[in-house]
Amino acid sequence: MIKNDTPKVSEDRMYQLLRLGKIDEFNAARERGQACDLTHCDFRAIDLRGAWLDGLDLTGCYFRQSDLRGLNLYHCRMEGVSIHAAHISGTFFPRELSSSEIRLSLQYGTRMRYSEKYSQ
Repeated sequence: MIKNDTPKVSEDRMYQLLRLGKIDEFNAARERGQACDLTHCDFRAIDLRGAWLDGLDLTGCYFRQSDLRGLNLYHCRMEGVSIHAAHISGTFFPRELSSSEIRLSLQYGTRMRYSEKYSQ
């Protein structure tokens, strides 16, 4: 059985806040403990600067041409993420992602894989 890895436009309220550029509202909801499921979501060409994504599972997300500048993604789960042509200046990525995985995804749109030393 082949799994469908097509990025989705979710009905999740928190995801919709990000899609609509309501970053402050998203951050406030997270501070109040609002849960969100952003896995496999389509963030194509969305400006996410200032979003508090720390610790979220972003597995399989699609960030083509998104603005991720200055984000701290260090504690995020990002396996299978694509960042083709995204703006990533100042972005702090998880240590599980090698610089070559990030570069390949940025240039060619490949899905990033964690290095074997972190996969268990």
